[in-house]
Amino acid sequence: MAEARGLDRPVKLKADLAEFLGAGSLPRTEITKKLWDYIKANGLQAKTQNGKPENAGKFIVADAKLIKIFNNTKVTSKTGKLTDLTTLKEGETIDMMQMASVVSANIE
Repeated sequence: MAEARGLDRPVKLKADLAEFLGAGSLPRTEITKKLWDYIKANGLQAKTQNGKPENAGKFIVADAKLIKIFNNTKVTSKTGKLTDLTTLKEGETIDMMQMASVVSANIE
């Protein structure tokens, strides 16, 4: 069998994400899928950003389990945009577009 490449190649998970997903390594695609499965199963999608409807879209509410993972996120994208969720509080929201940064910040 060919070696998995790119997004299908398993990556090592940092402690909080590994505990949350119950695995030490997974492909990025599987990490994202499992996070979304959890978010949907627990009704953590909101149409408002921190309660303000003017930014209606797909926002993710940080619950007690997700907050640990979100708080590990402080990364700068290739375009230089900083995503810093280290001060996010439980019950606050993140934009679904920040999920890639969350995954990147929680893998080795």
